[in-house]
Amino acid sequence: MQVQQLRYFVAVAQTRHFTRAAELTGVSQPSMSKQIRVLENSLGTPLFVRNRGAIDLTSAGEALLPHAERILIDVEVAEEAVQEVAGLRRGRVRLGATPSLCDGLLPEVLTAFHRRRPGIDLEVHESGSRLLMQELARGHLDLALNIVSATIEHDGLVTTELLTEQLVLVGPPHSELAAEVALRDLRDVPLVMAREGYDLRDRTNAACREAGFDPVIAVEGGEMSAVLRFVEAGLGHAIVPQMVVATRPQLAVARLVSPTLTRTIGVSHRDEQAMSLAARAFRDELVRALG
Repeated sequence: MQVQQLRYFVAVAQTRHFTRAAELTGVSQPSMSKQIRVLENSLGTPLFVRNRGAIDLTSAGEALLPHAERILIDVEVAEEAVQEVAGLRRGRVRLGATPSLCDGLLPEVLTAFHRRRPGIDLEVHESGSRLLMQELARGHLDLALNIVSATIEHDGLVTTELLTEQLVLVGPPHSELAAEVALRDLRDVPLVMAREGYDLRDRTNAACREAGFDPVIAVEGGEMSAVLRFVEAGLGHAIVPQMVVATRPQLAVARLVSPTLTRTIGVSHRDEQAMSLAARAFRDELVRALG
């Protein structure tokens, strides 16, 4: 069993397609198929069920997949340990972040880190905090920049709180918003809501219900950038993180009171031994910039 064979196996298992997996790993499809057959022969059992137009894992393939993913992570950590000796000239960080954090604080941190470590490849994956934590636990991410109150505990993961920020109410340009708005006064105000599973949507719904009403939804289903555009177009108001307001200075902004709404941002990672050195360096960058 060779590491490269495991890479090919995991690529096919994730894409369920030999051609796409070959493209992702930079090898010809016939070569990949041959190496997987060699792997199957060495294990004495098929790993895939090859049907016309569909590739499925056999029970043996299902059993091998989590072990193969962990082996590849360990290999990557070992490679990057050697690279640190050479000054972290090469490496990769797979960072997960919520869309609002991608729109807000992340660009400046990425720019500063890239300036210091130009040889480190940065991959950013946008999703909600719960899904990010799941992907981190599976080894598909190195770090997750998320909303602490929305995260789910996973064994072997550590979360460091970085900062707490306020949520604010935004309205269309030139709307007559007071400087402060009580949450109960939004009872009949049409709101633009993010998609289901988005942390901010859950927080908004919960806050409105605690204030004694269900929110009136004008539009729903967008990511943060879409929510801000819909508000800008006059479709309704929205409760958003204060940091994203800077990206839309034309919007009217009011501070929420009675109660004040906040969220805490943290960075999550696997335990120190499982972290790559490039990921540690980027985690330290986040703590310096935001902690």
